[in-house]
Amino acid sequence: MDQEGMAERTPWEIVLPDESATEDLGRFLAEILRPGDLVALSGGLGGGKTTLARAVIREIVGDPDLEVPSPTFTLVQPYESRNGQAVVHADLYRLRGPDELVELGFDEMTERAIALVEWPDRLPPRHGPTLAIDLSLKPEFGDDARLARLIGGGGLGGRLMRARALRVLLDRTGWGEAERSHMQGDASSRTYERLTNPDGTRAVLMISPPKPDGPPVRDGKPYSAIVHLAESVHAFVAMDRGLRALGLSAPKILGEDLDAGLLILEDLGSEPVVDQNGPRPERYAEAVKVLARLHGTTLPTVLPVAEGRDHVLPPYDREALLFEAELLPEWYAPFVANAPLPPEARAAFVSAWSEALEGLETEARTWTLRDYHSPNLIWLPERDGLERIGLIDFQDAVLGHPAYDVASLLQDARVDASAEFELRLLGLYARERRLRDAEFDMQGFARAYAVLGAQRATKILGIFARLDRRDGKPGYLAHLPRIEGYLARNLAHPALSGVRAWYAQHLPRLCPDA
Repeated sequence: MDQEGMAERTPWEIVLPDESATEDLGRFLAEILRPGDLVALSGGLGGGKTTLARAVIREIVGDPDLEVPSPTFTLVQPYESRNGQAVVHADLYRLRGPDELVELGFDEMTERAIALVEWPDRLPPRHGPTLAIDLSLKPEFGDDARLARLIGGGGLGGRLMRARALRVLLDRTGWGEAERSHMQGDASSRTYERLTNPDGTRAVLMISPPKPDGPPVRDGKPYSAIVHLAESVHAFVAMDRGLRALGLSAPKILGEDLDAGLLILEDLGSEPVVDQNGPRPERYAEAVKVLARLHGTTLPTVLPVAEGRDHVLPPYDREALLFEAELLPEWYAPFVANAPLPPEARAAFVSAWSEALEGLETEARTWTLRDYHSPNLIWLPERDGLERIGLIDFQDAVLGHPAYDVASLLQDARVDASAEFELRLLGLYARERRLRDAEFDMQGFARAYAVLGAQRATKILGIFARLDRRDGKPGYLAHLPRIEGYLARNLAHPALSGVRAWYAQHLPRLCPDA
């Protein structure tokens, strides 16, 4: 049985010594409840059901003084928060029968609301996320003490388990009293919060529970396995400690629960390496030097995570690179052409890219952080030298060609960088590499840079089209013209003649000079 399944069946028992503790539990539960959830509150008269429900409602609505009477006579009482979140509080003790619920419109009222139901045994059978809470008096623990027994179902058990683990972690590491505020994340399933303690100290909470395998998409393997995406925080922890061991500014890990996918990280701030005009030259130069330092160092391929746990960096092999590139014919091409590509065109695409990628796997490999670009680089002016570049979001690191991360930086999907600026920083990279290796092959590097830059642009065009079409996130489409420009720049290299010919035939907008 997996961890999520165990959470659905394992009760959590909490002794609540007084009414204040019951209210604390209500505020805690409010953080994990979502529209469509049912909280079934059981227990005898005076057990604390209404007290608990009142605390949940006040927390969700955002009004600690809100009058929340028991709905004993009205049966159902709706509430709404400032952001439109609906909460329904029901007391079914006086319910005459299921027909009365229909008359009240209970199902319609709770369809998109959080439902808190006292005397839930009077409800008809119901599917969906449910949290059953039984409250009983426990005088042996104190005059006002109660025992709360919580069991989650329909996915709520997993949420409850993670919230419990988070509360334990925050308390254990000294962040239990911190104010939590949501931080803008990325296109992944990870979420981030900024923690601010009463004394003003800050940290970042990373919430990244282990991800189950997705559906098989090729040869019985899910997408994440083919392209080697991290499925737990183990990879982040391993890379973080590896980067810090090299003297680079990855965030310190202040607390961790590896099984729950929770990390408390040093807050590196938010000062970017770009401004409204584009790249800041000094900051980009330091970012280039960080890569040159990394690529000129002999690096381990296995990194420790915790005692008895290691992380093996996977290879950024041709299968992964090719599969990523295929996102373009799958998502981007139908998006711009309003029609799917015929099978023979897709087969020709794979053939052209297979030829272009030939030989890259045999060249020297290094840590490829993969998303080494402006959103994941933080300027730390109070530090010195290369430590001024703060590094985040490197959990998907692989063993790949050094050119990949250089292209990721200099052809940033979100930043306009001129060809002249790009060439100047490529020259800086070459000089830095030659300081450590007089035989550094810039010609071979330039070929790999063009191929991997084109592969990355091709992949991102597919990803951004997919984010719009599949995930309803059209904001990424604003970056397409920039990425198309970078792709056209790369396609000018002779190593990509076959790929360029395919684009010229099937997507001529990507080859404006063809």
